[in-house]
Amino acid sequence: MSRLSAEDESELQLLLKQLLISINDRISGAPSTECAEEILLHLEETDKNFHNYEFVKYFRQYVETSLGTVVEEETKNLTRGEGQHAIGSGHDTLIHAVTRRTRDSAEYQQMMQTLKNTMIVAVESLINRFEEDQMRKEELHRERQQSQSNSQYIDNCSDSDSSFNQSYAFIRQEQLQDLAEKLDPSRPKEVRWQALQALCCAPPSDVLSCESWSGLRRKLCAALTEPDPDLADNVLQFFAKSFSSSPLNVTREIYTSLGRLLLLPLPQIRLMNDFQKEVTTFWIRHPEKYMEEIIESTFSLLSLHHEPGSTSPRTEKTLEPIHLLALLDIRATWFNKWMHGCYSRTVVLRLLERKYKSLQFKLLHRSFSALVQRSVYSGKELEYAVVVHSLCFLGKLLIYTNGRKLFPVKVRKRKDPVGLADLVVILIHIMYQQPERLHSDTSYTDPLSPSGLVMEVLWTLGDRTECAAECLHQPAVIETLLAPVICELKSPAVALTLVADILARVANTDRGLALFLHEENVLVAHGERTTAALVVVQFTLRLLNDELPSLSESDARQTLCGAFIFVCRQMYNTCEGLQVLRPHGLHAAIAAAWKKTSSLSERVPTPMPGPTARASTQELQNMLIWEETLLDSLLNFAATPKGLLLLQQTGAMNECVSYMFSRFSKKLQVSRCEKFGYGVMVTQVAATAPGVVALRCSGFVQALVTELWSTLECGSEEVRGVRPQPTPMDPIDRSCLKVPRVVLELIDRLIAVNSDAKIHSLFHYEQSHTFGLRLLSVLCSNLDSFLLLESQYDICSALLQSQRENVTEEFIVDSLSVERNHVLVRVGVVGGPSERRLPPRALQEGEDPYPWPMFSSHPLPPCYTLDLPNILHISQDSEITSFLSASVDAASEEGWMLICRRHYCDAMTSEPGILTGHGEILVHRVAVDSLRSSRCHFPSHHTHLNHGVRTRPPKAPLNDQRWSDHLDAARALKTSQSNYSRFHLKIECCSPQVCDCYPGHDWLASTVFLIMAGDADRSLRLLLGLSSLLTSAFIWPAGIHASVHVAVETAESGIPPVYWCTAHYVEMLLKAEVPLVHAAFRMSGFTPSQTCLHWLTQCFWNYLDWTEICHYVSTCVVMGPDYQVYMCTAVFKHLQPEILRRTQSQELQVFLKEEPIRGFEVSDYLEFMERLERSYRDVVLTDMKTLRDPVG
Repeated sequence: MSRLSAEDESELQLLLKQLLISINDRISGAPSTECAEEILLHLEETDKNFHNYEFVKYFRQYVETSLGTVVEEETKNLTRGEGQHAIGSGHDTLIHAVTRRTRDSAEYQQMMQTLKNTMIVAVESLINRFEEDQMRKEELHRERQQSQSNSQYIDNCSDSDSSFNQSYAFIRQEQLQDLAEKLDPSRPKEVRWQALQALCCAPPSDVLSCESWSGLRRKLCAALTEPDPDLADNVLQFFAKSFSSSPLNVTREIYTSLGRLLLLPLPQIRLMNDFQKEVTTFWIRHPEKYMEEIIESTFSLLSLHHEPGSTSPRTEKTLEPIHLLALLDIRATWFNKWMHGCYSRTVVLRLLERKYKSLQFKLLHRSFSALVQRSVYSGKELEYAVVVHSLCFLGKLLIYTNGRKLFPVKVRKRKDPVGLADLVVILIHIMYQQPERLHSDTSYTDPLSPSGLVMEVLWTLGDRTECAAECLHQPAVIETLLAPVICELKSPAVALTLVADILARVANTDRGLALFLHEENVLVAHGERTTAALVVVQFTLRLLNDELPSLSESDARQTLCGAFIFVCRQMYNTCEGLQVLRPHGLHAAIAAAWKKTSSLSERVPTPMPGPTARASTQELQNMLIWEETLLDSLLNFAATPKGLLLLQQTGAMNECVSYMFSRFSKKLQVSRCEKFGYGVMVTQVAATAPGVVALRCSGFVQALVTELWSTLECGSEEVRGVRPQPTPMDPIDRSCLKVPRVVLELIDRLIAVNSDAKIHSLFHYEQSHTFGLRLLSVLCSNLDSFLLLESQYDICSALLQSQRENVTEEFIVDSLSVERNHVLVRVGVVGGPSERRLPPRALQEGEDPYPWPMFSSHPLPPCYTLDLPNILHISQDSEITSFLSASVDAASEEGWMLICRRHYCDAMTSEPGILTGHGEILVHRVAVDSLRSSRCHFPSHHTHLNHGVRTRPPKAPLNDQRWSDHLDAARALKTSQSNYSRFHLKIECCSPQVCDCYPGHDWLASTVFLIMAGDADRSLRLLLGLSSLLTSAFIWPAGIHASVHVAVETAESGIPPVYWCTAHYVEMLLKAEVPLVHAAFRMSGFTPSQTCLHWLTQCFWNYLDWTEICHYVSTCVVMGPDYQVYMCTAVFKHLQPEILRRTQSQELQVFLKEEPIRGFEVSDYLEFMERLERSYRDVVLTDMKTLRDPVG
């Protein structure tokens, strides 16, 4: 049973009323509703008579009757096998167990449901009776006053001109009964009109609470149907007054009465529509059944329709309620408000699903009829208003999940039901048949045009991920959008511009992009199918090359071309999209169009005063806009590493960066589809040498340096929120000092503060110099940058001198000395996270706030250098040693490679530590690969080093000593330093004319020298063999720099393969495999490619322990060059928790540059990298092999 019996319900109502009367004083004294609820919840604790109330006794008895048997059975079951253990210490446990099982029983659930349903009915009944009692009391009170005065009191006060606040008279029940009789339809018109006049003067509350209200309401509704407008106007005046001053339980009766009328004039619909818009503000305070009755009455009204065969075709079409409602509220504002809150939206969708499917059919039929029979209804504003109303209604309905579940819907004149994709296709066809006139701007002048309404619906769907996936990201929708493109402009150019707008929004989402790039769902000529991306890019290229003569007007062609370039832009600004579009040469076509337009704009003469001046000025403006559009499209190639290479090869890098800086200075948005600004593109550009030059020439670097200096030195010392700042007392204005313009000047002013004059030139010496030291720490995380600063500024000596000057008897521990100590230790020790210890930057609590020794002179305090792990050399009886010692048969070279990979993976999985001294593996692997012409990617002659090796000797004796220390610790060689110098001399002999070409140190050569235990001859032979392999192009940046084996235009770009290839695919794999990390980088404006370039250029020195650096090199040589991509991806996957946390605290870039990669071991992620190999090797390794021609 879900309800109690009628007798029990009546008894329960009586007991509840007695309880409320008993505690009336407590509740009425509560200051708010929340306090009253708290009083009821804690009534047992505060009321000593709680258990004596009959209501509580009734509930106790009902619970015992319903659950007594269940409790007894559960108690027996739990104590059956436990005996006396159930008593004593375990008694409480038994009680809890019985209680839990009882609450989980079906009887308990049924009892709670029954009580809930019964109490809801009881409470609602009490509320209704209470309101009726209050009305009767007020009525009796008024009757007493009238009997005492024996006259009728009339209130003639009116404090406004509103019809809701005019004069009215208090009225008795007898008078209301008399008025009801006079309103009978059989009475003369004059009598009924006078009765309505008297009724309008009476208080609505008196009329609505009278005993004869039900009969009076029927007669008022009958008066609305009279042809005489005077009667209807008086009835509507009374209803309007009632709406504004009556509770919902009364106004709903009036509203539903209006909805039940079949012949509805416009004023009644207007009154209903006003109520529809306002009812949402207060129906949440009333029971749900009131709201449900209002909504159901509305849908019942709108569902009324005239059968098409009931009248002659010659007669005029019968008006329906929806016609009039559409005229009054054409954008369906009432429905938007009803769907806004979950409280009402749930009821709306439930009623549409269960009872009013005919209304869905009707709205869909209206939209569909507008499509099929546009020639019939094009001149009828009323029908078009219904179409607009229906589109707005459906557009709001599709936003919500339960609204989309209402589809598919069966529609007249269609054999198959209309699904979500079918509805979107219908809307697109409406847009094709009624395109909006092309304007100079992108805004629509007519908000009610068919194309504008359809675009508004499609934009709304496209902005929501789930809606877009179900409605837009469907093959049928994409094929419909691309149909006019395939037909080569059989549709107007304006319609194609709108199509491009929708396609761009689809391609801007991950699901839509995958649909464009990989699914062959577009039917082209001869029954062939292709991808949407191919159709769009081919059409865009034809527009750029002026191969579509149907577009005669230049402005229309440029507008359409710009729209479709924007669609392509959503694809080529992602790594996977650029892979698909790159072979088509879109970047070259855009660059050619830009150069042509730029040259034409320079030759346009200055407009002279006259009749043609305006046309000439407009032509020039259109040309400049088109030039900026092309330049902006080229700039967006810089969103990916390989796209940046393509941009550099177009020769437009400087112009694009200048254009980006101009928009950045004006704080303009990147595009309507981009959310995170220019940070990603600036970071990509700054990671390359030509990009840095372009940033400097554009003024970007100067602007950043100026802004930084202003923040540090010219900012306010304090923020005064109460009083204004006093008159400045500084002896000189801060803006009078020379402001640094470039990075070198900033370093000189903030870092190399080695004189009193520099100290006095800073207004905030301590904070500015501290920031300079922090900046130096980040710069020195790149070892090549540190060597440059050391050679140019002798930065270490300057910092040591500053530390010594900070000593009297003891060090003064301040922020500057602590920061200097941290920087000196960072640059003074080379090693991974377990090979060196860096002092903290913050003080600690306690008696000794900074227990770390200060580094003020050599040697470095030993506490900062950790003991390196012992190197486990491969034993002679290990499987991999036995395999390597065997000869290699030329006929079985391929099998030897596979077996070598398997032994290497087994050793990495079981005992990775023994592979640290694995110079033998590298020698054998390189020797075997060098002998095989099929795997020899570059010529294996020694003369190759004349063009391939670009190495440099150590930059400073300090660095020599540091490497020697590392060698001594790793190999215990006494002659390591001399061997290393001899090793570099031999490399110089191989390439004496270009030894200084590579702008950095050869970190792979240093790594190989350490791996080969300081043997210069073996190290050189290994590098000579490695130089013929494809792997060398990526793990050996110095070896491939300016190599003859790289395409000339690629070499001239100054962008290394490790950036445009390795880093490019790392970003692509991160998006697919580690999406959270990819999203974090995107939000921060920083890029994984710049971090990868940093790590790989210096061979992970200072980021990984020596063992893992050896594993990195050997894995790339043995497993293949594509494992460089997989390892970087694995490192980012390992750092994911820290990356997400640092992104939230806005310190991601500093973390990735300064902090080592803690806890990462190649062996732990080898299985992950093998999985990536199986999924992506065909793409990654194939592209790596195109090193000679990376663009083609």
